[in-house]
Amino acid sequence: MERVSQANIVLMFTCDQCGKSFSRSSYLNVHMRIHTGEKPFTCDQCGKSFSRSSYLNVHMRIHTGEKPFSCDHCGKTFISASEVKSHLRVHTKEKPHSCSVCGKSFSLLQNLHTHEKIHTGVREYMCFECEKTFTTANCLKQHQRIHTGEKPYKCSHCDKRFSRSEHLKTHEMIHTGEKPYKCSHCDKRFSESSSLKKHERIHTGEKPYKCSHCDKRFNQSSTLKTHERIHTGEKLTSVHTVTRDSVNRHL
Repeated sequence: MERVSQANIVLMFTCDQCGKSFSRSSYLNVHMRIHTGEKPFTCDQCGKSFSRSSYLNVHMRIHTGEKPFSCDHCGKTFISASEVKSHLRVHTKEKPHSCSVCGKSFSLLQNLHTHEKIHTGVREYMCFECEKTFTTANCLKQHQRIHTGEKPYKCSHCDKRFSRSEHLKTHEMIHTGEKPYKCSHCDKRFSESSSLKKHERIHTGEKPYKCSHCDKRFNQSSTLKTHERIHTGEKLTSVHTVTRDSVNRHL
C-alpha cells in the first residue's frame, strides 16, 4: 500500500453558508463575518466598526491624514492601494463595470450599483423635511444640508465653505492651479472631469442632447435649453442695474 506523506495533505475549511473553502481555519473565521455581520474592530475616533483589523487601519488614515499611496501619473495621494487603482481609471479611461440593462459603463462598481437603481426605481432613502427620495444614504445626507445649511468642508486657503467635499476640491484648484484632467485629443487641461467631458465632444462630434420638439441635437444641455425656447416661445430676461454714472454717460 502506498503511503501518503502527511506533508502532502491539505486540509480545507469550508463555509457552511456558501460553500467557499479556505486553507486555514482563521481565514474561514474572518470570512464568516460576511454572513454574521460581525464587526469587532471599532475606530476610537468616530465609532465606525469593521470586520477586519486591516480595514480599520486603512480607515484610521482618514483621521490621521496619512496618504502613503500616490498616482504615478499626476502625483495625487490616497489612503489605500485600492483607491489608487480606482483613480488610475481617470487616466486610462477604463470602465470595466457595465449596466446589464442599458450598457452604460462605469469605472467604479459602486457607481454601477447606484446607476442600476435608475432602472429598478429603488429610492429607499427619504428626506423627512421635504419627502424627496434618494438612491443612496450619501445622496440623502448631502441633500439634507440644503435644509440645515451645514457646510462642513472649509477651504484651507481661504474662508469659503462647502456642503460637499467634491465642491471643495474643485474650488481649491483655483488656489493651486491644478488641472489633472487632460484632453486625449489635444493638450488642453481641466480642473473638473465634467469640463473635460464637455470639451472632448468638440473633437468627437458627440451630441447627446436631443430637442424634444425637433431632431436637432447639441453637445451641451445648456445649449439645448436655449434652443428649446425657440419652440416654447420663452424669452430670456436680463435685469440691468441703472446707476447715476451710467445715466450721465448716456446723456
